Amino acid sequence: MTAAKPEAAPVSQEKRAALRILWGQLRGQNRNEWEHNKVKFLKRIPFFENLSRRQMQEVAKIVYEREYEENEFIFEIGQPGAALFIVQQGEVSVEIPNPDDESTQLAVVSKLSFVGELALLDESPRSASARALTKTKVLALFRKDLDRLSETNPDITSSIYRALATIIGNRLKATNELIERRLKIAA
Repeated sequence: MTAAKPEAAPVSQEKRAALRILWGQLRGQNRNEWEHNKVKFLKRIPFFENLSRRQMQEVAKIVYEREYEENEFIFEIGQPGAALFIVQQGEVSVEIPNPDDESTQLAVVSKLSFVGELALLDESPRSASARALTKTKVLALFRKDLDRLSETNPDITSSIYRALATIIGNRLKATNELIERRLKIAA
């Protein structure tokens, strides 16, 4: 013979409402704290440094956190570009494959650095792969979300695209200087 379970006392409507409010506030408080921390973190990234707090809150709504294990690819060469990835913690290797099935590491990016910024412009195939060297946490900004944001907040996306143009321009200049130095050495 099994023992009968004691009946749970009925929960009053008022108590249910109070519990919903309490748990809703706790979840909201955690979400608000996370959003606040995300805004503070993003404000340190060159794409966003000229945005106001209100504008940063709008951007934070469309930035998603992703986690990658050691040696996991964030994206691979040849894949269509879809998002920019900002490193919150960990390290990411930017690399291209060699004919001997090895890869050449072009750069290592860590906290407050980013990879895949050209994906904000179009979905051209990735020109390199990005692989987590350690357990890595990133924030992803997808082009489609940025495009949607431009419909409602063109001032925000205009600022982001200006910063993107400056960053890409500086990287292009640095690449040109490197090529010039190597050509001089080879001559």
